Amino acid sequence: MKRICLFCGSSAGTSAVYAATATAFGRALAAQDATLIYGGGSVGLMHAAAEAALAAGGKVIGVITEQLMVREVGHPGLTRLTVVPTMHERKAIMAEQADAFVALPGGFGTFDEFCEMATWNQLGIHVKPLVMVNVEGYFDGFLMQVDRAVADGFMRPEHRAMIEVVTTVDDVFPALARWHASTAAAWLRARRDAG
Repeated sequence: MKRICLFCGSSAGTSAVYAATATAFGRALAAQDATLIYGGGSVGLMHAAAEAALAAGGKVIGVITEQLMVREVGHPGLTRLTVVPTMHERKAIMAEQADAFVALPGGFGTFDEFCEMATWNQLGIHVKPLVMVNVEGYFDGFLMQVDRAVADGFMRPEHRAMIEVVTTVDDVFPALARWHASTAAAWLRARRDAG
């Protein structure tokens, strides 16, 4: 797990704990000699994580769209910043370069990116760990909805199990280490082989 992709808010949120967690995450990555891959902005939690990783001597790769380069103010001091035309390209590059994905609090973009990576695991497009850092219960509602999807037959329990949930940055690396693909995409292979 040498390249960890972080999905998180372009805002700092209402609690100082969110920014403190993003800062701790950036430092932890640098301490593990892991590269941070993220959306390339210099605002919000994204900025806090990137700045902390850089200050601790870590490598940080940003991937940002031309449109967001202005809105989120692309970070000028990264190890590498790639500017692409579309969000589709942004997500594809981040997914290709990352060994694993971590989500901190954020909005639609965070949910979209994390859910797409979970879907890619489910479909067998890739097999990479997913960890959600549920700071102050931020993701409780999201996780309740996922559990409802399982209960109502829209998601298999093994797909729900693809998401490791932790509450602190200290728990992220142990969660990445214990993550396993299990049978997440087996249902798709079985249907394809039977067809």
